[in-house]
Amino acid sequence: MAANPQQAPLSGLARALVQAGRLKEAEAEALLAQAAASGSTFIEQSANAKKLTPLQIASFAAETFGYPLFDLAAFDDAHIPANAIDRKLIGTHKVIPLHKRGNRLTIATADPTNLRALDEIRFQTSLVVDPVVVEEPKLLPLVTKLSETAEDSLKSLASEDINLEFTDEDAQSAAEEASSMEVDDAPVVKFIQKMLLDAINDGASDIHFEPYEKFYRIRFRVDGILREVATPPLVIKDKIASRIKVISRLNIAEKRVPQDGRMKLVLSKSRSIDFRVSTLPTLHGEKIVLRILDPSSATLGIEALGYDPDQKEFLLDAVNRPYGMVLVTGPTGSGKTVSLYTCLNILNKPGINISTAEDPAEIPLPGINQVNVDDRAGLTFPAALKSFLRQDPDIIMVGEIRDLETAEIAVKAAQTGHMVLSTLHTNDAPQTLTRLANMGVPLFNIASSVLLITAQRLARRLCNCKVPLETPTEALLNAGFTEADIDGTWTLYGPGGCDRCKGSGYKGRVGIYQVMPVTEEISRIILAGGNALDIAAQAQREGVKDLRRSGLIKAMQGVTSLEEVLNTTNA
Repeated sequence: MAANPQQAPLSGLARALVQAGRLKEAEAEALLAQAAASGSTFIEQSANAKKLTPLQIASFAAETFGYPLFDLAAFDDAHIPANAIDRKLIGTHKVIPLHKRGNRLTIATADPTNLRALDEIRFQTSLVVDPVVVEEPKLLPLVTKLSETAEDSLKSLASEDINLEFTDEDAQSAAEEASSMEVDDAPVVKFIQKMLLDAINDGASDIHFEPYEKFYRIRFRVDGILREVATPPLVIKDKIASRIKVISRLNIAEKRVPQDGRMKLVLSKSRSIDFRVSTLPTLHGEKIVLRILDPSSATLGIEALGYDPDQKEFLLDAVNRPYGMVLVTGPTGSGKTVSLYTCLNILNKPGINISTAEDPAEIPLPGINQVNVDDRAGLTFPAALKSFLRQDPDIIMVGEIRDLETAEIAVKAAQTGHMVLSTLHTNDAPQTLTRLANMGVPLFNIASSVLLITAQRLARRLCNCKVPLETPTEALLNAGFTEADIDGTWTLYGPGGCDRCKGSGYKGRVGIYQVMPVTEEISRIILAGGNALDIAAQAQREGVKDLRRSGLIKAMQGVTSLEEVLNTTNA
């Protein structure tokens, strides 16, 4: 369709879409006018008017102009080449560098007709520019992140009113005493507060403040995956460290040894978040990791954790017995503490006395007597357990069984009328029993005290944007599916990508469990000195699902992806 010669001719994407019959000329002109008036883009206005989606425009542009179509959701922005393009060019032309190799630079753009941008990049970098076309909604967040300098973001924070309050009288007094040496820089203070708030809103479990020789970065661990969220100026690394250490009641003058502390952030009258703080001296400064301890995670209820109905029944039956031992096992970060706290919440009643020994106590639980282990002060796990037994307990929770002395006291407590909950670091449930034996716990004590063992992992949960996948039968069999499974009517799903999950395809995590009751037959194998393979074979005969099988069931239910199950269970 030819443009009206009496009007300003259309150009770029708008013209191409009109010529291809994808838009009427009047529609394109109106969209351009709206974009100019609102300060947005032609693509954004097209999406708002429901004329064409960003994906449709990107696909059209790639096909029409002969450039590759690239999905930014599959790109790790940590690999963006640093300082490849001037930040002003990124913000002005809405482009980002993806890859630099030799004298070639790959550029992501939503509008390949913007020849001025490509020419300016070629001129500035003296490189051969290879454009790829991407969807604009996936591009703009990265453009904002790269184009806004850290200094600018810190300055802008100085004028923002972030109503967050650190509440700890001792911490506040420490801050006042150290005011002469401490950071009075409002932008830095508010920058830290903003990072904490962003981490909470993103559902992060940890925040990493990391200094290096030539840059400083901040990363969040969300759904088990670390991702970079900010790169503040390197010169403020000491100010950030000092501010966090003062609030956490740590020694700001000591930078040569690791320190551990704690701080609290009040979000509202009804909700506050605790942070466990750990500092570590590195070559280029102190790395600080904040573990976010959200009390709401301990009150989710056992249904939200992902136990299958039969597994839930086994677990509840065990923890509601008057005495015995229930063990939870898995690697660091697999959700063991949340599982134990969930069980304690179920058991926490006015007529029951519950005591816990933890290193440290991560989440305060009203109605439960929680003790922080302090080895330097002599308050070890064995010392705490011995004291508990003189305090008339009904239920004892030990944060971790690390040595023979702790294991022996816990076993004796389980045999003398107490319910004992604890954790161990092993790969699966059968190995936990042999681990106790290797520690030196007598076999008859293990067989008579341990009621149930839960091994667990955390897999990322698929977002609502999940997409169905076609998987070859051979791959399904290799993954562990049975012939009967393959004949069933179910669909495997994979990650999609949307604003809710920020393009990752995953949102939140779900537990994968192996719940193994210690039955009479398993007790006989233990007493006979059987190994983990013997115990695992008997558990399988009794219908206990191993971690891989439990994960495959979650994949069949569409809760997570097969790839995530394979990565998590690693069988």
